[in-house]
Amino acid sequence: MLLKDIEIGQSCIVEQMKLPFQIERRLQSLGMTSEARLSVLNRKGQGIMIIKLRGTRLALGYNITRNIMVRKVGGR
Repeated sequence: MLLKDIEIGQSCIVEQMKLPFQIERRLQSLGMTSEARLSVLNRKGQGIMIIKLRGTRLALGYNITRNIMVRKVGGR
């Protein structure tokens, strides 16, 4: 499942990122690594979302959210 498909209030685990090298490294430095848990706080349009990752809020655009593979987990 892609991150862009996760609904508000749902949590998921990062499985894989298929992004350009520099963007992927930047997200990893912010804590988005394999098996990191995140939750979707808000969605703005198609694929644009605000997430909570390791206690920090991040805004991600469609070109990023459509290239991150996740698996859903229950709860917030």
